[in-house]
Amino acid sequence: MNNKEIEIISNLSGIKRYEYFIKKVVDFEEVWGLYEGGWAISESENGEPLMPFWPKKEFANLCAINEWNNYKAKHIELEDFIQEWLPGMKKDGFKPSIFWNNIDSVILDVDKLITDLEEELDKY
Repeated sequence: MNNKEIEIISNLSGIKRYEYFIKKVVDFEEVWGLYEGGWAISESENGEPLMPFWPKKEFANLCAINEWNNYKAKHIELEDFIQEWLPGMKKDGFKPSIFWNNIDSVILDVDKLITDLEEELDKY
């Protein structure tokens, strides 16, 4: 990806970035998070625990700033993400924060994310 492409995609609305996320993680069969001795987490304005995910390494690395500045992008296999990560997050009370761009992200229930990923996978 070139810098212009990264900039354009990062500046899309939250819902457009979410749609991009769904398509790309299914295409490449991987999800990206930030890791440094543990996975990056944050919280919503309401104090809900969040775990951020991105569709590509480049987008995750752009968010490795401030409290995450020592974190590095690390991939998660899509199958593991759907079958292990997301059910575990639901059990632990975490919500996915999709495609944070240092301004906002799409925060949704685990079940909605699983449904959207499975619907996209059915197209393949």
